[in-house]
Formats: sequence, structure tokens, C-alpha cells
Amino acid sequence: MKTIYETFSPKETEQLGQKIGESAKAGDLYTLTGDLGVGKTVFTQGVAKGLGIGEPINSPTFTIVQIYESGRMPFYHLDVYRIADIEEMEEIGYEDYFYGEGFTIIEWGNLIEELLPSNRKEILIEKNIEKGFDYRRIVISEAEL
Repeated sequence: MKTIYETFSPKETEQLGQKIGESAKAGDLYTLTGDLGVGKTVFTQGVAKGLGIGEPINSPTFTIVQIYESGRMPFYHLDVYRIADIEEMEEIGYEDYFYGEGFTIIEWGNLIEELLPSNRKEILIEKNIEKGFDYRRIVISEAEL
């Protein structure tokens, strides 16, 4: 099942993320894909708000994982864009995040497909400049296995 949303500003993209965060349950895992600069971090900032996290959210491009514990459950934010091989995921203890008691978002999750649990949701964010500079098409779907 796929649900398609359209947003026309960074604020609307963040608000959609916030709705996801507000309805999140412990153990939920989402992958987040889209071109560079499409709004993955803006969306994730909204998720954090929905989880009750007030601290700044930045993409963990160089640290691979950021853990936020100030909300109603732990929030694990991973960016695996720079992962060279699966052994690096094992070194950071990915299973603690994928199967933990928190909510997990993995940017560029498609790059580690073989490690991902089957009970996940996938979010794709796309631009369409013909519909406006800030237009985003956001598709949320169950993982296709």
C-alpha cells in the first residue's frame, strides 16, 4: 500500500514528518530516500518534533548515527550514505537501532537493503521543479519484499 502526499513548502514537509512522529510506536523503522537537498532532514526534524524532541536535529552524514533520548521514546537517526561495506554497520551495532525500543529513520536505507527488517516503511521524497521550487512528492509505502 502506498500513500502519496504533496507539500509545497519546507514547513508543510516538516508538518508531515511531525504527524509521522506523533503516531510513531516503539520499534517502528522507516527508510528515507531522495536526492541530495530534497528535504530529508527537514522531514526528519518534523518527526523529532512529533516525538517531543526539542533539540536541534542534523543529518548524521559523518557520524552515521545520532541518538536522541529527550522525547517520548528514543529516536535513532542514521545516515548510511557513506557506508562502504556491511561490516561498518556491524561495527556501529545496527541491530540495537533496527530492533530496539525506539523509533528509527535511516537515510539512504536502500544502500543497506540486505540488513533491513521486512516490517519497515519506506519514504521517498521527490522534487518536481515544474510544480514549484518547494514542491515535494512524498510517497510512504510498506516495504516491497
